[in-house]
Amino acid sequence: MPDHTPNPPLSGDNTEQPSLIIYPCAFPIKVMGVKVDGLVHAITHIGRQFDPQFDATTIELRESQGGKYLGVTITITATSREQLDEVYRTLSTHPMVKVVL
Repeated sequence: MPDHTPNPPLSGDNTEQPSLIIYPCAFPIKVMGVKVDGLVHAITHIGRQFDPQFDATTIELRESQGGKYLGVTITITATSREQLDEVYRTLSTHPMVKVVL
């Protein structure tokens, strides 16, 4: 006879999944915003806040087809999940930033 006991409820203890990222590592972050003066500087400043060795010469810029938006890729040295979460939080709450990937 098949076992019809319900599956146990999922635990609400927020256990963390093992990371697929091995720290430290070079971690690219794509940031998009309206193309305005100061956007790249603001993103660079945030990159340096979280990675003192951040190399601004590695920044990649890509303008949207219509020229209204600018994609900025920064590569930071990621040292922990907490650091990455805080970088994403800081970038996504910046008033010049529209999207962080």
